[in-house]
Amino acid sequence: MATPAADADFKTKLQTWVPKLVLSPSLALMLVFVYGFILFSVYLSFTDSRILPSYGWVGFENYDKLFRLRHWDIAVNNLIVFAALYIIICSVIGLMLAIFLDQKIRGESVLRPIFLYPMALSFIVTGTAWKWFLDPGIGLEHTMHLWGWESFHFDWIKNRDYAIYTVVLAAVWQSSGFVMAMFLAGLRGIDNEMLKAAQMDGATNFQLYRRIVIPQLRPAFLSAFVILSHLAIKSYDLVVALTGGGPGRATEVPATFMYSYTFTRNQMGIGASSSVIMLMTIVAIMVPYLYSELREKN
Repeated sequence: MATPAADADFKTKLQTWVPKLVLSPSLALMLVFVYGFILFSVYLSFTDSRILPSYGWVGFENYDKLFRLRHWDIAVNNLIVFAALYIIICSVIGLMLAIFLDQKIRGESVLRPIFLYPMALSFIVTGTAWKWFLDPGIGLEHTMHLWGWESFHFDWIKNRDYAIYTVVLAAVWQSSGFVMAMFLAGLRGIDNEMLKAAQMDGATNFQLYRRIVIPQLRPAFLSAFVILSHLAIKSYDLVVALTGGGPGRATEVPATFMYSYTFTRNQMGIGASSSVIMLMTIVAIMVPYLYSELREKN
């Protein structure tokens, strides 16, 4: 007959092992299908793989070819323009919306879900909706012409010089509400006593935000920068749904370049090398962020 001590020991072991047993299949699948394939892609970038994986070792030859491709230069330049505008505009709009909602206005509980709603949509849905809206044949320009404004023209999505900015518009619309939520959480975490003391000392609202509020939002700014940078670098579905990388290569980014060279041009080695460059860029952003977070906790 089991003793109470043995039963208690068995229950303790069961409580310890059950969560591990439940999580182990998910962990195993993640190790294989996420990190395993990341390592496999890194390996392919050093091989002569074309339409199918190959194991002929070529060293850094694919990377050398990659950085001599004008197509890659265009993709990187487009990413720089897109990421810079996307991060800056999202941060500014998100901060302004957060300050607006932090005033304890009426209807805040209604406005917050409205601002956050776009983030609930997939980038495919966002890209498709904005494509309809911006297409001169069926969107805003067509509507203005139907209303009698015949001189109105808005053909950015068809214009090589302005197409990249339509991607920025759609991405900012989707992500600004999420950035607002991050900043709003930071604003609500600031000590009100400090703000009241500054007001009693004669600080104006502008001085209050410039000297006290915004400096204390540094963690929120850093988190927003990391998340938005990650979204910008891996932006594929939004570009494909909105412009397809066109017109020409006007909105080509590294993510669409990687897909094109891997599955359309049958240059898997070069496609894998471009994906490794994207991965290293994300790592270069994430590692300093994680290091700073660990330092603050210690």
